[in-house]
Amino acid sequence: MSDQSDRPERWSRATTYPDMWADPDDDPRNSEENSPDGELPTLLDFLSGYRMTLRMKCEGLNAEQLARRSVPPSTMSLLGLVRHLVEVERDWRTWISDDPVPKLYGARGADFTGAVADPAVVDEAFASLEREQAATDALLAAHPDLGERLGKDRTSVRELMVHRIEEYARHCGHADLLRECVDGRVGQ
Repeated sequence: MSDQSDRPERWSRATTYPDMWADPDDDPRNSEENSPDGELPTLLDFLSGYRMTLRMKCEGLNAEQLARRSVPPSTMSLLGLVRHLVEVERDWRTWISDDPVPKLYGARGADFTGAVADPAVVDEAFASLEREQAATDALLAAHPDLGERLGKDRTSVRELMVHRIEEYARHCGHADLLRECVDGRVGQ
């Protein structure tokens, strides 16, 4: 067990509200536009915001920091979360189309255990996340009716969208804690 001196001091870049990740004027998730009209645009807006939040929690860290595990025996790290979400995006495509998409990282848990402090692994993970998000987005874009049921489980598009938001939101909460463990940075 580490002692208190091993822990980074808590800090934030925000000056307006010190419990925020960034000042409102500097936060790319804030816009001057009104919130979107309609259920699907609202769901897509929330998904986009959580995806951006995950990337923000990883910004400015090197490969070692991104791969740093939280608390033994957990294998969770920021890089592991990114790799996990790559696999999750691939899984959703299987739910949508019934055409199984094989795991990218292999055996169950390899998304986390393979999250090693190597810049090439980091670059691959972020490129894969962007590619897999785009592929899932494109597949779902062909089904704008939120009540439409897809795949062998007949899951509604609405449920898939809400599940995606829930998955990113939950992991953004993990990312908050992981980032604070790495360098002490806190904020929403």
